[in-house]
Amino acid sequence: MGERVFLITGASRGIGWATAEMAAAAGYRLVLTARDVAPLAERVAALGGPDRVRVAACDVRAWEQIAALVGHVEEEWGRLDVVFANAGASVVTSFTSSRGAPPAEWGDMVLTNVCGPAFTARAALPALIRGGGHLVLTGSAAGRGVRPGNLYAATKWAVTGLAQAIRAECVGTGVRVTLVQPGLTDTGGIPASRRADPKLAPEDVARAVLYAVSQPPTVDVNEILVRPVGQDAYR
Repeated sequence: MGERVFLITGASRGIGWATAEMAAAAGYRLVLTARDVAPLAERVAALGGPDRVRVAACDVRAWEQIAALVGHVEEEWGRLDVVFANAGASVVTSFTSSRGAPPAEWGDMVLTNVCGPAFTARAALPALIRGGGHLVLTGSAAGRGVRPGNLYAATKWAVTGLAQAIRAECVGTGVRVTLVQPGLTDTGGIPASRRADPKLAPEDVARAVLYAVSQPPTVDVNEILVRPVGQDAYR
């Protein structure tokens, strides 16, 4: 059947790229996706070159793109073992003022953060069921509490519910489902108001992902909440 295959969406930077590096070190072949793959194409050699890494442009908001990608991976490499639905977007929002992004710009975040992992799961689960694989979703600590005026937090609440719904439907299939909920992480997009707050490095979250997927096949790590030391529980 060949070597294990690990697909990561939103892999060009931050948590996605850090996870790619650790997964490569753990012996996985990689399928790395992003809307803009130029940064990835320049770094493939560091992960083992084209024999071990495939880079594919993919917009997770588009069902046809993610479905076609999964089909191509199975056709080329014959298996799919881990899928990390990690692609995400964030903008500052307010419902009572003009602070942050205007409402016309909110739709991209909602589609990316909610439809993106849902489409990724739907595309990948038939392959994961065939091979007894593992689905990992990037949620957020923000998806566990109230953040005033924060639509991003609401999208991550949706991912929390999505992970639970998928896990419930996968009972009896052998597929494991893990929701990783990072606190504030230094991925390059931290709002100015929080730049001085305690923060995680992307590698901190990547280690949590690799911990979950490295467990014995009888162990299903359902949720991992990881915050930097000192982060307020409601931030």
